Amino acid sequence: VQLVESGGGSVQAGGSLTLSCSASGFTYSSYCMGWFRQGPGKEREGVATIDSDGTTTYAESMKGRFTIFQDDAKNTLYLQMNSLRPEDTAMYYCAADRACYYDGSGHIRILEGLFGYWGQGTQVTVSS
Repeated sequence: VQLVESGGGSVQAGGSLTLSCSASGFTYSSYCMGWFRQGPGKEREGVATIDSDGTTTYAESMKGRFTIFQDDAKNTLYLQMNSLRPEDTAMYYCAADRACYYDGSGHIRILEGLFGYWGQGTQVTVSS
């Protein structure tokens, strides 16, 4: 399994970026995919996940600003980020696993420990 992120960069607050994650070495269309991030001095946190049927779940602070989507034909996962804030500055990681796990409310659990495959990350820096 190989996951390669791209699309990071520097942007001013209020701006937008779209991250990409190119996947190979597994049957992409059947996997659970997610985005995580780790800001300076912070623990890695979940951003968004998408199941093979298109079901998505977002961390609360990203709802309405970030959109996770994928192109199965290209084996690529995306994260569209709008209205970026300085606190969104982080290394963003793509993650994959064979299945998504759901909580009792029907939301995908966005937990680092539930994903077994990780990319190297792409840096996003948002300046004020």
